[in-house]
Order: sequence, then structure tokens, then C-alpha cells
Amino acid sequence: MTPCLQFPGGARFAFTVIDDTDDGTVDNVRPIYRLLESLGMRTTKTVWPVRCPEGSGDFWLSETMDDAHYRDFLVDLQARGFEMAFHGATMETSPRERTVRALECFRRVFGAPPRIHANHAFNRDNLYWGAARVDDPVLRRLYRFVSPQTPDFYQGHCPGSPYWWGDLCVAQIEYVRNLTFSEINVLRVNPSMPYRDPTRPYVRWWFSAADADDVDEFNNLLRPEHQQQLEEEGGVCVVATHFGKRFARDGKPHPDTQRLLELLAARNGWFPPVGELLDWLRARRESECLAAGEWHQMQWRWAWDLLARRARALAHQSQRGAMALWRDGLSPHLRST
Repeated sequence: MTPCLQFPGGARFAFTVIDDTDDGTVDNVRPIYRLLESLGMRTTKTVWPVRCPEGSGDFWLSETMDDAHYRDFLVDLQARGFEMAFHGATMETSPRERTVRALECFRRVFGAPPRIHANHAFNRDNLYWGAARVDDPVLRRLYRFVSPQTPDFYQGHCPGSPYWWGDLCVAQIEYVRNLTFSEINVLRVNPSMPYRDPTRPYVRWWFSAADADDVDEFNNLLRPEHQQQLEEEGGVCVVATHFGKRFARDGKPHPDTQRLLELLAARNGWFPPVGELLDWLRARRESECLAAGEWHQMQWRWAWDLLARRARALAHQSQRGAMALWRDGLSPHLRST
């Protein structure tokens, strides 16, 4: 059940975004940040403080804080009220020494350590990632069955590992993102957010988010009927997305995204960065830890939503493949025979 909250300024709901830096460049994310600023919204952007000299097959176009123009853009964003956060040292797996250097770079540029962290993709330095994200024994077995990684692949929380940095995380970082859901009102699934987990001692506080990988999923999440639901329920939405994934083109925000954000901004909402929102929620927590029943439901809802998202993605890929075949003048039926 969503808790009954009295938001600052008499707002009826809270909305923010944590924008993971994957595929992000100054050119492809600046338009969406200028739009957010014009609408009175302040959100959170993760960064990679150092470049990846070994290269990256998936994220090689992304810019890091070693790119001077990108670093200047981030400093300006922070001055405009946006929050900077950590997405690991860089776009691929980092040993401890690179993570140490990245955290020092972050502190030097932004004046303080990051308060927010989000694990990235298949980086081995991720904390409590893979099957370690959940406790349910059935889900752990299922995850290990379908995952190409071995159970001990992710080692950011493992002392003695070359990828270990759990001590740095608990000393410097306040909040870490874990489970994400296909639900605009995150409090419907995780009403006790943020929360502590004594079985994962190298993270101080965990938070959940609504999953929207790219612009299409973001626009679907922010459909007017979902906005209405969020307002009616007095809910909280923290969207985990990637503004570098087609949110802007030719220097302009995606028109549907702009329309939906303008509709949302016209509602009676509170639009703070993630850290400010989590601080506010935490001050109203009666208990630091999750109830066992809440954690059990969260794990299964996360697994169900993950399977549903992957099924939709596969269906979309199949549809695009079929359309490509038709454009080539060959029907899928004939091609398959």
C-alpha cells in the first residue's frame, strides 16, 4: 500500500529521474536537460569519471569526464541544480585502483563524493549484482540458470577481489539503486524506500526505481493515464533511464517526450533530484529495514517485470526483422521455408 505522504509545497506526488550515462554525449543529452530545467525539474545524472583505454564494444561512443567539454557540461549542470552520481569508474570492468582514481576525480571536480551510485551492465566491479541482488532461493537458481555469468562474477562487494571497493562505497556513498519495476509509482512496490539491508553491509541505503531503458519506454511510462495514476495515488516516481538513447535529435528533445514532460510539469508535483527525494523519504521512515513480506513481493515483482520486458524486447526485434524482410521483397513465411 502506498503511504500517505504530505509532499513539500502541497504537491500531490513526487517525480525525478536517474539518467545512466550509457551512450551519453553533450550533444545527445543537453537538449533534454535544458527542457527539464525550463520546466522546473531537477534530476540526477550518473557519470563515468575516467575514460576506458581498453575500449568498449557497446559504449565506445559515450563521453567521460576525461573529455574536457563533457566535464565542463557536467559542472554547469551541477551549478544549475542537477545532481551528479556515480555509475562506476568507467564503461567496462574496473580494478580497485581505477575505481579509487575515479572517486578522487569525482570529488575533485564536484567538490564532494557521490551520494548516489547505480551499477552498470556487466561490470565485474558491480556491488551485489547478478544473483546477489535477490535472496529468494528459487529466483537465485533461476537467475543463475539463465545468466551467462558465473555466480561469483560480480565482485565489487568481495574483500580480497581485484574489483573490491565495498569499503569505499559504504564510506562515501549514501544510496545505491537495486531493483527496478514496470510501475510508475515505485511506492506501490517498495513503500519502505529507502531501506537498509544488514545482509549487504557495504551499501548504506538502497532504493528502487521505475525501469525505462530508452525514449520509447520512457514515453510509455509517462503516458497521461499513468501520470494521472501517480497523482491520484500520491505516489513517488524515480525513473531509471538513459537520456543518451534517442531522447534528442538534431539538437531538439523527442517531441513526444517534450509533450509528456510538459503535461507532467503542469500537474501539482514535486520535482527534486534523487538524493533530495530519498533524504526526504528517509526522514519519514519509522524503521530502517524492510519487512520480510515486502522484500519477498519486491523480488518476485522484479523477476516478473524483467521477464515481461525481455519478452516485449524480443517481440519488437522479431517485428523489426520481419519488416526488414518485407522491405527486401521477401516475406517472412517464404524466408522460413
